[in-house]
Amino acid sequence: MIRFACAKINIGLNIKNKRLDGYHEIETVFFPINVNDVVEIVVSMEDKICLKNYGINIQVDIFENLCYKAWRILKELYDLPYVKMFLYKSIPIGAGLGGGSSDAASTLILLNNLFKLNLSEIELKKYALQLGSDCPFFINPQISYATGRGELLEPLNINIDFSSFFIVIVYPNISISTAKAYSMAKKFNPDVYLKDLILNKPLTEWRYYIKNYFEDILSNDYSFIKEIKNKLYANGAVYASLSGSGSCIYGIFDKGVIPSDIYKAFNSYNVLISNFI
Repeated sequence: MIRFACAKINIGLNIKNKRLDGYHEIETVFFPINVNDVVEIVVSMEDKICLKNYGINIQVDIFENLCYKAWRILKELYDLPYVKMFLYKSIPIGAGLGGGSSDAASTLILLNNLFKLNLSEIELKKYALQLGSDCPFFINPQISYATGRGELLEPLNINIDFSSFFIVIVYPNISISTAKAYSMAKKFNPDVYLKDLILNKPLTEWRYYIKNYFEDILSNDYSFIKEIKNKLYANGAVYASLSGSGSCIYGIFDKGVIPSDIYKAFNSYNVLISNFI
């Protein structure tokens, strides 16, 4: 059984405060995009778990892998048999695109279907939250306003025809630790209301109002963030931003722009071209 695990970008990211449980209260908008890993699961004939990685090498011990952890959660509750998992990795790691969380959510969905567990979307999201704050989003990925740790999701109907645009994602071949990025968060913006800005400002004005909190605090250590963002605008982006806590920077382009010209501008980086889902 196979599932395509999509990536996401963040349109804006604001940190409201630090919570008593150590997490940060955030607000952001998750957009699913058409960049995918592939997760395949089959029943194993052996009494052991197997996970094989293809494409981008994740270089993580199997017991630390989120797909394994997703299987372990359901195995302990439903006495699942051992399985073989095949992860075909295309989404860059440590990039702010949610690849690991999406893989884990896909694993929960595949196990639910393969073994006919009849778990509801609400139940799957509950288990997904044990794996990562943004993991519940990938159980049913759709444009969503996310608050709390990122797990409180409200579907958002934005009055923009996104089929008229495409996304250029620039991966600078550097991973940024989410934990490290959040540990650098000291000042907060409790009075910013990202949802209102996205719903009420035209896309052509997003660049002036909609910000990713991490751009400012990470730019001193990672100078490529401003460099890539400025180059995206110079090549015609309508809006450009860091995604999540990085390291990918993306630009939204009108479909009149020629993608090959953008590839040339970023020939020293890994560039992905995607549509909105």
